[in-house]
Amino acid sequence: MITSCLTRALVATALLCVGFGQTIVSAAEEFPFGLEITLDAAPKPGSRRIPNLEIGDRGEVRLELWCKGGAGQFSVAGNTVVFVAGAMQERSCTPEQVQADDELLAALGAATNWTRRGDFVTFTGPTTLRFHINSN
Repeated sequence: MITSCLTRALVATALLCVGFGQTIVSAAEEFPFGLEITLDAAPKPGSRRIPNLEIGDRGEVRLELWCKGGAGQFSVAGNTVVFVAGAMQERSCTPEQVQADDELLAALGAATNWTRRGDFVTFTGPTTLRFHINSN
């Protein structure tokens, strides 16, 4: 009788620990709503800027790219993602910066899936884009 109760208590404790562990993992794997992420890339020659996205709680996005800035929207369901760029501000950009911004916007728009591993978020599609979550 005591062994049976002890076995049940151990099984219940193990199940609670497994469930708690899954909660921690899923929280670390959530889409970065409400956070700012920066492209995992070096600055372009002649610039210190690296593209970043400030993602709101409902998926609204404020983008600062190599040169352009603007807005967009993420829609997320499970590991699938849809990004739609809004109007971009035309700034004094070099042709190379315009091309890099346009390519980045196209890659985000073509992304179909996302994953998060710790502080890194990856968007996959024809091009893979890796961002890190800003922690400051």
